[in-house]
Amino acid sequence: MSTSPITTHVLDTSRGCPATGLAISLSSVEADGSFHEIGAGTTDQDGRIADLLPAGELDVGRYRITFHTAAYFETIGTSSFYPVVHVDFEIMDAKQHYHVPLLLNPYGYSTYRGS
Repeated sequence: MSTSPITTHVLDTSRGCPATGLAISLSSVEADGSFHEIGAGTTDQDGRIADLLPAGELDVGRYRITFHTAAYFETIGTSSFYPVVHVDFEIMDAKQHYHVPLLLNPYGYSTYRGS
């Protein structure tokens, strides 16, 4: 099965489990600094989204992945400090796969380039 050239995985470190049902959007950053949404989805039972984009190559450039955290935390009855988490990143080699995981809790988050 082919997957999107950009994928994500969200773990809720406050509960020690995947963040299921978290809405995510992916945008390209245009030359003028504006954002153009190119993909969206909701994390599955394992906290993953493998189909943000159709399989294939990307364009070189800047992208933003937005994790809509307030709605996720509301569904589990928890308040949070960050209503949204934006992660901006740059793609310099369009032939590579880019995995952008998020480790999340109500008062903090961490991200890195995964594999």
